[in-house]
Amino acid sequence: MAVASPADRRRRPIRTLTQALSALLTAVLLIAGPATPAHAAPKPTIKQLKKELAALRKQSDKLITDYYNGRIAHQKAEKAERAAKEKLAAAQEIYDRESAELRLMAIAQYTNGGPPSAATMLSGADPSALLGGLALSNHLIDRQNARLSGFAQVRDGRKQAEEEAAARAEELGTQVADLGKRKDKAESLIKKIKDKIDKLFKAPGVRRSDGTWVPQLPGGSDNITPRMRLVKTLVQERFNVPNGIGCYRAIQDGGEHPLGRACDFMLSRGGSMPTAAEVARGNEIAAWAIKNSKRLGIMYIIYRQRIWHASRGAWRTMSDRGGTTANHYDHPHISVY
Repeated sequence: MAVASPADRRRRPIRTLTQALSALLTAVLLIAGPATPAHAAPKPTIKQLKKELAALRKQSDKLITDYYNGRIAHQKAEKAERAAKEKLAAAQEIYDRESAELRLMAIAQYTNGGPPSAATMLSGADPSALLGGLALSNHLIDRQNARLSGFAQVRDGRKQAEEEAAARAEELGTQVADLGKRKDKAESLIKKIKDKIDKLFKAPGVRRSDGTWVPQLPGGSDNITPRMRLVKTLVQERFNVPNGIGCYRAIQDGGEHPLGRACDFMLSRGGSMPTAAEVARGNEIAAWAIKNSKRLGIMYIIYRQRIWHASRGAWRTMSDRGGTTANHYDHPHISVY
């Protein structure tokens, strides 16, 4: 019976995770994929799609957790590798210095004629001094040899640690890259399911032949129109807007807010400039609004001192209104017909 190698055992959780994700993706494709003409599958309901989305999100969360744990382990392995190299360099420096001193001692001993001979000891010199000198010389040599042997062990041990750390870093790097690819794949599928959920909703009201919509009156406790309320709900569910959504306001400024036909999706608080991640979320909201503008009755979008109007279909720069919020750097604004 073949015995699995340590490398195989390390890779086994990754393969298991891959198999689990593959099974989940197959299930998603079976639900969302095209049906055969003979047995047309019923159109999935919002409830079914949301249930599938929840399952996929759970799997994606695990992938993301494994991904970041792998990154942390990778960083620790790199740190251990650097520490091993530093200790190896320090040990090598001491080893080289002690080796040089030993060579100098050997040269000096050779130059001075080596250890005392029997004739020298019988020549009238103080035997105790000669014996003491010989003992000291042997002691120094023994001590040097012991130190060199110890440093050699340190050097070899650190070299082995360095090689092991490098191998571990390489292995973890491969695993992290694999997890990253599968995380991206899971998130891509989540996006597709969200798109399917979005398409199940259409703006309420009457659409004219020229693509515009008959205006609606605001209502409800939030004083916004049904069309605006749908857009607000879809953005909130899809993107999670943690810093709040501002819609109706009574100030008559010539815009759609007093009419209940506009909402601001805040990326940061207190007029502060948003972070790179928050800016990216704003870009995603704006891109989503453009993509769904015809179906949801979106009239225009303002973001980062630019405006996109459905009648023009392109971004154009706006004049400076004097601040982060006034120039819409901290939030995308969406107005509906």
